[in-house]
Amino acid sequence: MKLASIAVISYIASIANGFSLGPSSSLTTARAPVSSTSIHVASYVDAMSQATFGATDNYKSSQRWRKKTKQLATLGPASSTFEMIEKLFLAGADVFRLNFSHGEHAQKKELLDIIRQVEAKYDHPIAILGDLQGPKLRTGVFSNSAGEYLEEGQTFRFDLDETPGTNQRVMLPHPEIIEASEIGHVLLIDDGKMKLVVTGKGPGYLDCEVVVAGTIKDRKGVNTPDSILEISCLTPKDRADLEYMLGIGVDWIALSFVQRPSDIAEIKKLIHAYDPSNPYPPHVMAKIEKPSCFFGDNLEGIIDLSDGIMVARGDLGVECAPEDVPILQKQIIDECRAQGKPVVVATQMLESMIESPTPTRAEASDAATAIYDGADAIMLSAESAAGKYPELSVQMQQRIINRVEGDPHYSKYLKSTRPTITDGSTASAIILAARSVAKNVGAKVIGSFTVGGTTARKASMKRPEQPIMAISPSIATCRHLAMSWGVYPEYCPDEKINTDNFRDMLSLSCEIGLRKGLVSDPKDLMVVTAGFPFGTPGAANIIRVIPAAGPTFWDETL
Repeated sequence: MKLASIAVISYIASIANGFSLGPSSSLTTARAPVSSTSIHVASYVDAMSQATFGATDNYKSSQRWRKKTKQLATLGPASSTFEMIEKLFLAGADVFRLNFSHGEHAQKKELLDIIRQVEAKYDHPIAILGDLQGPKLRTGVFSNSAGEYLEEGQTFRFDLDETPGTNQRVMLPHPEIIEASEIGHVLLIDDGKMKLVVTGKGPGYLDCEVVVAGTIKDRKGVNTPDSILEISCLTPKDRADLEYMLGIGVDWIALSFVQRPSDIAEIKKLIHAYDPSNPYPPHVMAKIEKPSCFFGDNLEGIIDLSDGIMVARGDLGVECAPEDVPILQKQIIDECRAQGKPVVVATQMLESMIESPTPTRAEASDAATAIYDGADAIMLSAESAAGKYPELSVQMQQRIINRVEGDPHYSKYLKSTRPTITDGSTASAIILAARSVAKNVGAKVIGSFTVGGTTARKASMKRPEQPIMAISPSIATCRHLAMSWGVYPEYCPDEKINTDNFRDMLSLSCEIGLRKGLVSDPKDLMVVTAGFPFGTPGAANIIRVIPAAGPTFWDETL
């Protein structure tokens, strides 16, 4: 198969019009001549007219529909109405995040219903990400309601005694932390504002030296950067939230407190058990926020088992040195790209826009850096959920995306860091060929008929210059693909895809490309891939190059 792949790739350089790699994987040419004179648009499928091609008022010709990096917007009090969610969508949001750390289930269902209304109004798949809270490790309470000031160098004990704390000790109601901690391990209190180092341990207690002084108060958070805790990343609350998410139909589920690959296996088992017959269950996104994700080969294993990754820089920045976070961000993005998994960069992206209508220059640079690094998506949290300027913050993200993607350095970097697809499959050969053919013939779009999204994700992995138009009979697949770089998903029910006639499928791709504004001239070329038998996962084995003018101007061999 590798030799076949090489043959395909070497052959495409000389192709001016088109070719097909049929189900038998034999290479055959299929001419689709484009006249040097003006091509008149004729009727195909539903009588498209030259005026249709010439139209310039298609709202999908705006920059919002030309970006390749996706945008996630968190919903909250500032963005809970149809009007605001619609504005965020039109401003660039491709995915909406529902944070289950806050609010009631009924509120989340209301937001989901509104998102589906916006989706229906604009006939464009929108993904919904449900974000699980995860375990919250906290201290006990103190006798003094104002807390206790701990001086640098003093000894302080954490134990399992429920007696209210003093200046010398407090309850730590997490025996797993006491069990996993070793002498020399660090404990961080209140998002890292205080730092203690374990100097001794015994049955049910840890003795620590205060390294960074401060006031410790009731139920402050505890971080354990040096330890892998023997606890599930799913609390009873998370399990209840997960079941509710599955019931209302979210598309992605973000898992917090991931420490190792087995955490991903655990939640996927629960999702499968909820509905074993669902061929397209919600995708799982692992939030990388613990240093243990980088122990050994944990990162590679976590990414392998996950459907996507979030670089959760908030907690990651608490447990790791600030100067390490940018390096870890690049490491995560590179591994995700190598494995073909979408990766989102999150936390404090444009945080000053919670209160200000413009970001700081450092924030704009930070967002741009994530895009230059090759992230599939960037996310807003409080900026869109609780800020004063939710619409402006999404618009600003889009402006930064458009500016970076228009920079020649961005294209050069993506070309220099394209991962190698080495599985030797026919589908991979087709994807490699499609990107090369599209580049050589100057195609405007790469079209992909896909059922489960495998082909479209592989195309995204190679970061082609052209947008990827993914046509699928599964609405779940389309919503999953809303997270992937450069992919413009289109839901097309089974009854509209004539899988017995590939020529009809090609006609359909022209119709969809025009409607999405991805082609605008009858001479525009499209590279279209599909797999037969249609519906077989990862079975792409046909590629064609066609002019957007439609069947009237195609060679009969197509």
